[in-house]
Amino acid sequence: MNWIELFLLAVGLSMDAFAVAICLGLTMAKVSMKKALIVGLYFGAFQAGMPVIGFMVARLFAEQITQYDHWVVFALLSFLGGKMIWGSFKKETCPDRECSATPCTDRECPSSRQETDLKPSKMIPLALATSVDAMAVGISFAFLQVRIIPAVSLVGVMTLAISMIGVKIGNVFGARFKSKAELIGGIILVSMGLWVLFEHLLGL
Repeated sequence: MNWIELFLLAVGLSMDAFAVAICLGLTMAKVSMKKALIVGLYFGAFQAGMPVIGFMVARLFAEQITQYDHWVVFALLSFLGGKMIWGSFKKETCPDRECSATPCTDRECPSSRQETDLKPSKMIPLALATSVDAMAVGISFAFLQVRIIPAVSLVGVMTLAISMIGVKIGNVFGARFKSKAELIGGIILVSMGLWVLFEHLLGL
């Protein structure tokens, strides 16, 4: 897997965190660099850490299924991407919204609602929830013999940057880009899975 493929994979993985960052931005009266950085660091750290766990687990049995490794990678990335695409079509607002408007138009939500705090008790569950799928990508890294440290570093940095952007976008524009982010991320992951399979079948 070359750097361009890793970059695209990192972007696809970060879209879940981006969608949640948009939700967090919606709850903030004013976005500061510090708040955006806190969100980015949580999501980036977990998104980088979970693939390492998947990579270490997969290394235990990678040799036994080498002949099927590309099919496993294809299945994992297609499943994760398909799940994101499916989720993008669900008519869901951000999970922490308390909007009385039907349908919710974001800015009609009560202005007196308490702003979401960024304490560990709030952020760790969110970061964990958005990064669990990345463990499966770590399994793919093991089968493709990807250099894990550079790969997860790229994933972490990309997620940090995109999450920070998501906080600002959510604060300024509302949740209108949330489903689009999930759709784009899903398409990227499915495409990467198909490309890995395509390379294997053609012996590239």
